[in-house]
Amino acid sequence: MILRFTLPFRTTWGQRLVVCGSAPALGAWNLDHALSLHYQPAAGLWSQEISLPDEQAGTVEYKYVLLDERTGSQDWEWGPNRTVSYDGRQFSRLVLADYWRPAAQPENELHTAAFTKALMRRPTPAAAPEKPTARLADSVVRFQLDAPRVDSDHQLCVLGSDPALGAWDARKAVVLSDQRYPTWTADVALEYPERTAQYKYGIWDPREKKILHLESGDDRVISASAERKTLRVLADENFRYPTGNWRGAGVALPVFALRSRRGLGVGEFPDLKLLVDWAVSTGLKLVQILPINDTTATHTWVDSYPYAAISVFALHPQYLNLDAIAELADPTDQAELERLRTELNGRDFVDYEPVMEAKWRFIKKLYQQEKKQFLADPAFKAFREEQKSWLVPYAAFCALRDQFGTADFSQWPAEFQTPQNLDSFTDESQPDFDEVGVHFFTQFHLDKQLLEAVDYARQRGVVLKGDLPIGIYRHSVDAWTQPELYHMDQQAGAPPDDFSTTGQNWRFPTYNWERMAQDGYTWWKQRMSHLARYFDTLRIDHILGFFRIWEMPAHSVEGLLGHFSPALPMSRAEIGQRLGWFDYGRLCQPYIRWHILTDIFKDQAEAVKNEFLQDVGYGAFLLKAGYQTQREIEAAFELKLAAEPSAAEHLLWLRTGLYKLCNEVLFVQTGPDEFHPRITVDKSYSFRELNDADRHRMADIYNDYFYRRHEDFWREQGMVKLPPVRYATDMLICGEDLGMVPASVPGVMKALGMLGLNIQRMPSDPKVEFGHPDAAPYLSVVSPGSHDMSTVRGWWEEDPQRTQRFFETILGHWGEGAPYHCEPWVAREITAQHLHSPAMWAIFPLQDLLAMDRDLRRANPLDEQINVPANPTHFWKYRLHLELEDLVHQAGFNHDLLQLVARSGRNRSY
Repeated sequence: MILRFTLPFRTTWGQRLVVCGSAPALGAWNLDHALSLHYQPAAGLWSQEISLPDEQAGTVEYKYVLLDERTGSQDWEWGPNRTVSYDGRQFSRLVLADYWRPAAQPENELHTAAFTKALMRRPTPAAAPEKPTARLADSVVRFQLDAPRVDSDHQLCVLGSDPALGAWDARKAVVLSDQRYPTWTADVALEYPERTAQYKYGIWDPREKKILHLESGDDRVISASAERKTLRVLADENFRYPTGNWRGAGVALPVFALRSRRGLGVGEFPDLKLLVDWAVSTGLKLVQILPINDTTATHTWVDSYPYAAISVFALHPQYLNLDAIAELADPTDQAELERLRTELNGRDFVDYEPVMEAKWRFIKKLYQQEKKQFLADPAFKAFREEQKSWLVPYAAFCALRDQFGTADFSQWPAEFQTPQNLDSFTDESQPDFDEVGVHFFTQFHLDKQLLEAVDYARQRGVVLKGDLPIGIYRHSVDAWTQPELYHMDQQAGAPPDDFSTTGQNWRFPTYNWERMAQDGYTWWKQRMSHLARYFDTLRIDHILGFFRIWEMPAHSVEGLLGHFSPALPMSRAEIGQRLGWFDYGRLCQPYIRWHILTDIFKDQAEAVKNEFLQDVGYGAFLLKAGYQTQREIEAAFELKLAAEPSAAEHLLWLRTGLYKLCNEVLFVQTGPDEFHPRITVDKSYSFRELNDADRHRMADIYNDYFYRRHEDFWREQGMVKLPPVRYATDMLICGEDLGMVPASVPGVMKALGMLGLNIQRMPSDPKVEFGHPDAAPYLSVVSPGSHDMSTVRGWWEEDPQRTQRFFETILGHWGEGAPYHCEPWVAREITAQHLHSPAMWAIFPLQDLLAMDRDLRRANPLDEQINVPANPTHFWKYRLHLELEDLVHQAGFNHDLLQLVARSGRNRSY
């Protein structure tokens, strides 16, 4: 049997195409032995044949690869491996009419799990179509089209000029099979194979038995063929939708913020079903949440911070619904649970510590009550075996954390500071097994409840979008078990922005990318695969960290003394050459003068000088020993605060001023001869007090370093680190790319099919004050705000002059005075503007949607903000003020929102 490959493709000099695949003639997936194709210039076609065993059936997997002899590059076509089945007993020749599948095409993202598992999921594939009734000697054409964007109510069909294709009679179209969805197929024996035929694909309505949409554009063509016993496979691409790109809308709310009657003072995984019901009623297709991993490090409200997980795999116990496990056998316990439910649900915020105290109290009771049955449950045994790699270390870590009173494993006894004999430590035969068993119990039921919510959402055509934090917590299972993957002596954060003028210090260790690369980024692939267990779409927090992360030394508290890592540092020689001089004391040590002290500390300057500074002559001062770094200052002031709690306000003000003195440098040193310009150096006293020529040269060094020097370098970093993460799963990936964005980032994200984020108040274009949703590219998400910002209502009242400019330039109310408050009609205009954007997704914080209804929105907009990034110890306690059971039944508001979504076209499949 002959298998012939054909591919139309225009190459340039030095390029050639090969086929690499499973068959020995295709190299058995060894690219060095792949099948070379021959080029036919007249037809612009690459082709080649191989022989397959006669009178046998089988399957061949393959892919096309573009080789460039000039650069040595090897570009594999996009997508999963191609698969073709053959049957030498029926056909003597198999001809593949393929098309190159390019990367970076918007249509590619329709093949992600968001579409194939949720939005367009096909619960039960249609029955396989009957094979053509043609004689064995006849030729057969297999129509094959990859088309994920066909909802469960419809099918694909093919209509054409040959009588076997209906002779353009729409009632006689051939319906394709979805047995291999998202690939649709139909085998057709043409009546006149010796004639050229035209055809098009269409969306078929099986209930009405008619074509709903016929694809736009020119007819597709089947060339004439006189070959017999031949199967021609037309591997077509891209159904041409006459309605344009698919677009959807969604809602964003943390799970902890969900409010339901069955909760226990905090949102729980089953509550997601209620939010999904509401989304369906309003035409929304996506529910976005914040990270849901366990953050229990201190058993205090500090653990409310969802981006400091003690495990990147384990789920947070706060999201466990107790009633879904079992009813408490003791009536007294059940009554107490109901009393606490009433009490905690009555609060207008998540009271983290009492909530977690109640959760653990009853989790432990349920564990003891259900223990025997639970440990014998085959479902648990399968879960434990499948998730063993993270579950066992996590359970051991939690037991040790509670035993020693801290998650800082460096404070544990020496024999426990590194994981040892964890299997025996967590074995059921151990006398203290219950200390770990309760965590097995909790994680099993959390996983079960979340998977039920995920399946519920998928069945209703709603996508669940998760959130991947960029960093890991330094006192976590991950750092305990694999410290070699992280730089534990460094801290990750973000450079200064509108939210925090001194930058953000998350205190997470930075990644040891070189070590991670040694095993092909296995840790990242495992992390992504686990997230894909629950999510079909994922937001990668601070995706800029894959290009470079803002890294600070351990002695830094604020972010100004950080630098980008990896980076290309400057040497003494280079600085000296470009600046004209190099004085370490002037450039790298804090620049402190008397007038600076009086400017910062006012009438306290003399007292500050006497207590914290030493005079080194010539009007200059240095910080005394014990106060020379921000971390030393922090530690010293913790003692002062403990001794004088009544003076807290003054002491905190004083501490902030001393931090400012530490920041008064022009360069940050990271090695014996490695220096980086300090971020926002132009805002420092040290910079302003250079002479004119030196200020000009320093500004040129700064601009070159931050905006030109690293572009190619950071592009290479992104293209090395992101692909293993991007292609580890079939999730639709969205990157949070806000802040100080390197110019190379959008191009890399586009090449990898990753959606960017467009926030109206943080435009990527520095030349405009506000972004317009209409300017967003298709592969993006538009949103009026995020959890790190004030809501639209809160922002509206912050700066009336800025609001007036927005009111005129973005909303188009020229010459009118903007209302002081964000009135419901204003919120509606902002919502509608985002809905009509060309972006694939428009996602709204639920608070911003409720802002359109005066009766439903919260009274005080300041109570709606989830996080304040400038505050590193922010209490994440926001909770929706409405019960979801009531929101689902707000018929008037829900109908109005549905109409808004419908008018924008974001609730249609086509």
